[in-house]
Amino acid sequence: MNHAEIARAFSNGDFERTYAFISDTAVWTVIGESKFVGNQAIIDNCEKVASYFKSVDTDFRTLNVIADENKVAIEGTAAFTRDGKQVSFVSACDVYEFSNQGLIESIRSYCIQS
Repeated sequence: MNHAEIARAFSNGDFERTYAFISDTAVWTVIGESKFVGNQAIIDNCEKVASYFKSVDTDFRTLNVIADENKVAIEGTAAFTRDGKQVSFVSACDVYEFSNQGLIESIRSYCIQS
């Protein structure tokens, strides 16, 4: 997978496909909420988030993908429904930085719930 494909998979909750591309020293910062340092901390959080995704119906929409050498930005939305009722709607932008070896070094997630 190329950088944009890795970033898009992660942003759309297809975490397992991206685990091999997360650096041991990567940092994932969810702005204003939390910070996960290191490959295992990021994977542990992904597993927790994936568990939530399995408890609801998800509708991820990618609006924009902007890629430039070792950086990728993914803008999109996610609607979460349960029993036909929307429980959450998020507008988000994830900014990824990759190493020269093609591994994710940092993710900054900006999420707005409405």
